[in-house]
Amino acid sequence: MVHILFICNQGRHRSKTAAELFQKEFSTQYAGLYAEKPLSENQMAWADVVVVMEDFQRQELVKRFPKLALQKRVITLDVPDVYQYGQSELKDKLKEQMDQFF
Repeated sequence: MVHILFICNQGRHRSKTAAELFQKEFSTQYAGLYAEKPLSENQMAWADVVVVMEDFQRQELVKRFPKLALQKRVITLDVPDVYQYGQSELKDKLKEQMDQFF
C-alpha cells in the first residue's frame, strides 16, 4: 500500500481532512509545518508520496529535509488555506485535485 503524507500549515484542517478522506485507498498520515508538534524526519522517511497543499510548503520541505525531500515524490494540490476541518467543499476540492495524480 502506498504511504501518503499530507502536509499543510498547522495540520488541523486541510491535511487532517485529506488523511481521513483517503485512508481507505492509501496508508495516510498528516502533519503541519508550523504546528505545535511539527512535521518530523520520521514522518518524511515513512512516506512514499508527500502531498502539500501549497507550493511554498514544498520549498519549506526542501529547506528542512533536503535529502529526504529530493528522494520523495512531492505533489502540490493547490488547496488554499480557506477551509475548515471536514468541510464538504474542502473534501470536494481534495478529491478533484487528487484525481489528477492517482
